[in-house]
Formats: sequence, structure tokens, C-alpha cells
Amino acid sequence: MGLGTFVLAVTALAAAASAAEAFIAGADFSHVALLESRGKVYRDGGQPQEPFAILRRHGLNGVRLRVFTSSAEQAKSKPYDSINNLDYTVRVAVRAKKAGLQLLLDFHYSDSWADPATQTKPAAWRDLPFDRLEQRMGAYNRDCIAAFKQAGAMPDFVQVGNEITPGMLWPDGRVGGTYDTPEQWTKLGRLMKAAIRGIKESAGPPMPRIIVHIDRGGDWGTTQWFFDRLREQQVEFDIIGQSYYPFWHGTLDDLRHCLTNAAQRYGKPVLVAETGFPWVEKGPNGTPFEPIVGIRPGREGQVKFVEELGKRVKAVPGGMGLGIFWWAAEFQPVPGMNLAGFDGKSFFDSEGNALPAVEAFGRLARPGM
Repeated sequence: MGLGTFVLAVTALAAAASAAEAFIAGADFSHVALLESRGKVYRDGGQPQEPFAILRRHGLNGVRLRVFTSSAEQAKSKPYDSINNLDYTVRVAVRAKKAGLQLLLDFHYSDSWADPATQTKPAAWRDLPFDRLEQRMGAYNRDCIAAFKQAGAMPDFVQVGNEITPGMLWPDGRVGGTYDTPEQWTKLGRLMKAAIRGIKESAGPPMPRIIVHIDRGGDWGTTQWFFDRLREQQVEFDIIGQSYYPFWHGTLDDLRHCLTNAAQRYGKPVLVAETGFPWVEKGPNGTPFEPIVGIRPGREGQVKFVEELGKRVKAVPGGMGLGIFWWAAEFQPVPGMNLAGFDGKSFFDSEGNALPAVEAFGRLARPGM
């Protein structure tokens, strides 16, 4: 082996080791303070513990928190649907940072949930003409990031929108279907650029890494459609985020194919920003769940899914598989609160005990795993 070849080989090994060390195993913990206020306790080995410390102890290295534009009145009247406003989220972010966890901030740009079915403009922004809406996006992002920075909880990653396959801030930034026009893509691009400018204004160096997040983890065709058009708008971002739920988004190999193609076509690291798998074996009526992507739901099945998902993301060529965040990881059943079954897909059982999947998930972040 010549000296030049040797140096290249060493450099490649170092890059691979760095990529392995940087792999993110993170949990979306956005409702943890709400659930604690309802009397929920988090346990590890049967003992009550600070929930963020439980994550860190088992090797997780990241937390994802959403932020809504909701007012204090909205948060009080509909806590499950609106509590994640700036004041609430900053307090939770401080806890995550104190535990030594990286922070991914997930902007929803809505008073409540923003997703492919609903990208409702905040009530206070509803009547703004487009130029004013664009300005508001910049100012809002600037002020939010300033608040996190002031609290000592600067995000490491920022999602500019949540599952924005159909755009955001409807109808102004809507795309797809009858809205799949150059004019609408231009508006979406301007809104996203304004958001990123606002983040830069407050963040300073080091700048959080910007994520564009859609909901097509197993769908390469739609992923290419979205990012090809977004690229035409010259929106500068760092990471492609995907939602991948195996009961909605295809097989694990569909995911691998989509992530690999996206990383190679756009030259960006890829991240599974949301995922989940049931730890419960049966539905509310007592009927056992059928296998999902060949894995039977249950505690052992949840561990198996974590392992198989980790393999697919880490197999993205060039170390471009950045990591995984588990959605609703903190959920526990609360009387009168509809959690859409995600309390049966969390990292804690009905008594708040950490499940075996937490340890399996944390192992993904360890070098060489």
C-alpha cells in the first residue's frame, strides 16, 4: 500500500469512526412536563428517577421538543393540543440540556399540531398579507431562538416546520395537488428562508443545523418530488428529516432505499425524525396485533424493531445516516386524555417503568454498535 493510499484509508476510517460516534439516538419528550403535572412518574429499575437522566443513563444522546405558537390561554384550555408553546418548551429544554442531551427544536408554525393533514396558520397571523407573513416568520424564529439562548438551552438542531410534505402556513405556503405550482413553491421557499434568517440572527456561531422534515420515509418518489422542487428555491439547509412509522410508511427496506437515494441525490445527511413501534401485544379489545414489518409487537418486538431500524439507518452510504428520534417516547396513559394509542408505543410502560427498548435504543449511539 502506497503512502497516499494509506493516508486515504486512515482518513476514511477516521471519518467512519466520527460518524459512528455522532449517531443520534433521541427521544421526543415534548409532553413530559404535562404528564408529570398529571401525576405521572418515570422509573428505572423500579425507582422513581428524573426522566431525562433515565434517557442519558441508557445511552440516549438527544431530545426532540416541539414548539407551537399557542397562547397561554390556548395552552390552558386544551393542554394536550396546545401546551407546547414557547414558555413551556424553554423550561423543558433547560432540563434536557442539564442532562447533557442534544436538543432538536421542532417548529410547528401553528397554535396546535402541524402535520400533512393540517398546517393551520396561527390565529394571530391569519389575516397578514404575504409580505407581512414573511416578515413575521423571520421575527418569530429570531425571538424564539433568542429565548432558548437566553435560558442556556440553545438548540443543536432546528426543524423548519413539521412534516411539511404539503407545505406550511396554509394556504400561503401550501404545495402539492392543485397547489403544485411555481408560485406556491416560491412562497414556501420565501417563508422557509425567512425562518432560517431569523434563526441565524439570534443563534450566532455555532449555528444550529437546519432540518427539513417530511413524512415519506418509505416513499422515494414523493421525497424526490419534494426536495427537487425545494432545491429550485435555493433554500439552504443541512439535514433531510423523515417520519417513518412501519404501520404507515412501508417496509424497512423501503426506508433504506429512500434514505440512501436522498443522501446520494442531495448530498445531505438523513435523519429519521419520528418513529415508533408497539410494546403492547394486544389492542384494546384483547386481540393480538399482527406482525408489523415481520416483527410481532410486544416488549421483545419493540427491541427487535429498534435494532433493525438502526441497521437500516446506519447502512446509508458514507456515514450519512445521522440518527433516529422516537416519537411519544414519554407517553403514559392518562384518564380522559386521548393519546391515540401512542402510550402503547412509548419507552415506558403503564406504570412509568423504562422498557427494554430504552437500553437497546441507547446502544445505537455507542461507537461501533
